[in-house]
Amino acid sequence: MRLPNEDVAWLAAAPDHAGRPFPHDDGTIIRHSIADPELFAVLVRRHAPAIARYVTRRIGRDAAEDIVAETFLVAFRQRAGYTDEGRDCLPWLYGIATRLAHRHWRSETKQLRLLARTGVDPVTEPFADRVDAAVSASAVKPRLAEALACLPKAQRDALLLLVWADLSYEQISVATGVPLGTVQSRISRARQRMRKQLADIDPQGITEGFPR
Repeated sequence: MRLPNEDVAWLAAAPDHAGRPFPHDDGTIIRHSIADPELFAVLVRRHAPAIARYVTRRIGRDAAEDIVAETFLVAFRQRAGYTDEGRDCLPWLYGIATRLAHRHWRSETKQLRLLARTGVDPVTEPFADRVDAAVSASAVKPRLAEALACLPKAQRDALLLLVWADLSYEQISVATGVPLGTVQSRISRARQRMRKQLADIDPQGITEGFPR
């Protein structure tokens, strides 16, 4: 089951649920898919590209394909337990993907440290885009990668869900299954660590660059 590339493209081109109308609310789709499993393909078509981008940034393209596929397989199997009434199930999916990506924690850290040494892979581009324009991106990206590689797992998860997945603090709480106050603390500590390691580059630009 490999969803991010060929299968997702096929789903996007296929008629929605065999040509039948379907609800646009994620929560409603999930509830209806319990009795009508084929309806779950709507969520795959809708959200697989976003999950693929997030996971690929974290662990690389090769490993990401299997993680994205498994994310939707796990979500499908657990859909009866989905209780969020919100319209968007992405925080739930990001949480599953993040937990599955932990299998590749060493690979992710190795990838970040490789970037820190070479500066070749723009894995930290979303951060660099927020750094003051006066700072050279070629100098900043390797340092950002090194700083990310040094973060504890929980802090890195929270920070990357904020910056790469563009989730709110409340959504990160849903994704990670921890209280909102814990999310706030993890992100605050992650920022402090990052600023300390990057202080010699441009402390004000780095500090202002992180989303609030």
